[in-house]
Amino acid sequence: MINEKIEYVDFDKVDIRLGTIIHAEEYDKLKKPSILLKIDFGKEIGVKKSSAQLRKNYIAKNLINKQIIAVTNFQPKQIGNVTSEVLVLGLPDHQNEPILLSPSIKLENGVKLY
Repeated sequence: MINEKIEYVDFDKVDIRLGTIIHAEEYDKLKKPSILLKIDFGKEIGVKKSSAQLRKNYIAKNLINKQIIAVTNFQPKQIGNVTSEVLVLGLPDHQNEPILLSPSIKLENGVKLY
């Protein structure tokens, strides 16, 4: 539901962190072509994998060292033969394709959104 009200405690359960993409490769073996990502979330969380449908706006090699924001505490999700451990966050462009959320300055990996 649009604008359904939740309690702050509900939002606080979602662990949204900053990470740096350390590996990205184009992957064509899923229904929708994707980019497989390995993201470093720092010492506490470590490196996690994700599959994201980003190929309309991004080239895999250009994502290396990009800092992005992701939900890090969802249960892993099986997408075809790939296990996605985190959900990278983005906003839709004018063609409803994702644009990754990213800070305007470099920050420490693992920092939590508040």
